[in-house]
Formats: sequence, C-alpha cells, structure tokens
Amino acid sequence: MILQKPVPGDRRPGAPRVRGRRAGGKTGRSDPGGGPSAHGRCALERLLLARFTLEKTAVLSPHLTPPEAGRTRRGAEPQGWARRARGSRPGPQAVASLPGAPATLLPLPPGLEGGAAGAGRPGGKSRSPLQRLHDLDQGPRSALAEVHRQRRDLLHRTCSRHTRRQRLLQPEDLRHVLVDDAHGLLYCYVPKVACTNWKRVLLALSGRAPPDPRAIPAHEAHAPGRLPSLADFSPAEVNRRLRAYLAFLFVREPFERLASAYRNKLERPYSAAFQRRFGTSIVRRLRPRPGPDALTRGHDVRFAEFLAYLLDPRTRRAGPFNEHWERAHALCHPCRLRYDVVGKFETLAEDAAFVLGLVGAPGLRFPEPPPRARAAATRDRAARLFRDISPFYQRRLFGLYRMDFLLFNYSAPSYLRLR
Repeated sequence: MILQKPVPGDRRPGAPRVRGRRAGGKTGRSDPGGGPSAHGRCALERLLLARFTLEKTAVLSPHLTPPEAGRTRRGAEPQGWARRARGSRPGPQAVASLPGAPATLLPLPPGLEGGAAGAGRPGGKSRSPLQRLHDLDQGPRSALAEVHRQRRDLLHRTCSRHTRRQRLLQPEDLRHVLVDDAHGLLYCYVPKVACTNWKRVLLALSGRAPPDPRAIPAHEAHAPGRLPSLADFSPAEVNRRLRAYLAFLFVREPFERLASAYRNKLERPYSAAFQRRFGTSIVRRLRPRPGPDALTRGHDVRFAEFLAYLLDPRTRRAGPFNEHWERAHALCHPCRLRYDVVGKFETLAEDAAFVLGLVGAPGLRFPEPPPRARAAATRDRAARLFRDISPFYQRRLFGLYRMDFLLFNYSAPSYLRLR
C-alpha cells in the first residue's frame, strides 16, 4: 500500500514511481524518467484514481511535495490543509455529555466555550473536528490555538529539512493510528504518553464503555480489538479518513519517556511478564556472569544494560523496538501523515481540553493529569538515571532519539554531557 501522492508525469529526479498491475497479473513498470510504459498506463491511471488521491499525506521531501502544499507565506497553513478542512464531508457527529463522579473538568479553549464552534449549522449538521480547527484558524486565534499552529509549522519545516528518501508505508505502519468514525478522529498513540487515558476517552466517546473514562479499567482500554486501527481498512478507506478526519498525537520529552518505560516495565515487580520477555534476553546478552535467578526472571536489569540493549545493532536487526521505547516518529510517521494537533505530555491538561473542544464534547472529563510536583519528581529521576551513563553512550543515545527531539521541539536535557 502506497501512502504517497504521485504526481502524474513528474519526471524530476526522486519523483515516486508507481507500479500498477494489469489484468492477467503482468506488471506495468515506470520508465527511467518516471513515466509509465504503454502497457502499464491503464492500470496506472486506475490506481491513481482509486488509491493515490491522498491530499492529507505530508510528503515533504523536496522532490515529493504534493502540488496542494506548495509554498506558503510565513505562518500560513498549506493550502491543501485548508481545502481539506473546508471540503470534508463527515458523517453524523455525536456530541457527548458525560455525567460522572466529581473530577477535573478541563476548561475549553477560548473560541470553543458553550459548545463546539460552528455547531447547529443549517440543515442540522454540526462541523467536524477538522472543520472546527479550520474555523479557529480563520478568525482571531487564542493563545492556545496559536501554540498548536506553531507546532504544526515547526513539524512541517523540520520534516522538510531533515527528511529525504523514505520507504513506502505498509499497513502495519498504521497500527498505532486509532480511528473514531463517529467523531471523525485519528489518534496515534505513543506508550508512556497518557495513551491509556486517551484510549479510555475514545472508548467513552464510542458508547461501548462507561461514559466516565476513569471507570474503564486499564486492561480493558488496551484490549486488542476494542478500538479500530487505521491498518484494519482498505487503502481507499484509509485515504478517505486521512483526508477528512482530525489527526492528533501526544508526545513527551524522549529521555523522560525512556526512563519511565524502564521503571514501569523492567524495574517494578508487577511487570514480571515483561521482565521475562525482555529482561532475561538483556541479561543473557549483556551481563558478563549472570546469576541463574536473573536468567530465569529478568527482574534486575540495570538502566545501563537497558541502554546498551537499545544501542546494540543486534537489537535492531532482530526487529523494531518494543512500542514502549520505540521513537515516537517511528510509531506515528509524522513526516508521512499530516497531524493537525500535536499535544504534549508536559501540557497535557490544556492540550487535552483543546482536542475535546474540537470534538464537541464539552462535558467529557479527561482523567486528571499528574500534579506538577509528581512531574518534577519524574524529571529528577530521569536526570539521576542518565547522570550515571558515560558521555559516550549519552551521545549515542541522543543520536538514536535525535529526530524526536527535533520534530517535537525538545531541547537536549541539561544533565547530558554531549560535548
């Protein structure tokens, strides 16, 4: 499945080449200049009409920019984004009003108070979340809306600057993008970035779980099949949703997320299954003289051993990282799929309220984020863990997670010794 938008007749160096399949099983291949051979042209045209009308996909390499993106003035959204927001035709929009026990009711961003922006339009059709975001960007922006516009701009510029040739996305690459058809949402979940609570919220919105997200057990939120994934749909259905739905993700300072994954999955006693699966392999490979208990249980992996495992070339040759320590850009592909909202763990309450305001669910309570004191303690623990790592391995690890730092505008932590 190709999730790039080819430009017919594009003969520039690096332009995407498309293979089409004819009746009878023969393949029409593109010629060296990028144009299809005669026997493959009909199949290619059918593919272009059926599968490659993906306005939303962000292919930002200089040779692969979709015509709609073009060059925009500083601070303006690409024209294709605005056209996609105005022209999408969403299905019925369910507005959730969810009573429950007292909880933190997140305030709506300015411009969305009193219900969804643009709701109650002629004909009884409410605006989709993507259209509401476009409406916000057309008028005077609130401070929070401006923050999210700047994050989108930075993400697009960074992709353009640092992304060149990329492999084509396969269905499995979209496994982390969850779909809410009733509300027109695509959410790419990144483990250790409040993804359990976001899955609870999506289940509450769907009506297949209690209306209060806090009442949904964590194991139920993570149960396979509870929420559909973009990978479950045909290419045409994937493209339709990418064009019309609001796509968002939440990210976190990469090394704090990494330290959190280590503590949660390899250090704490309730993660015995995870420790047997990964801890025993780490100990067997990297500890000079492991004891029999460590080889059996994998319960005492040291942070330095965990980092050495991540940097070991054999780990990558064996397959992708586990999702809990895989890089956010490798899970969500933000340079290939256009994200409309980039939320951050560090501003979780405000960003969650912004997304729910766009959904048109003013009564939905997002589970209360960790208090600031706890967040500060998490940063201190990460700093203590990394201070015991040699500068050589700190630099190598920073290189491994560098794109997450760049794409999502995180500075190198002050405790690192990178020079």
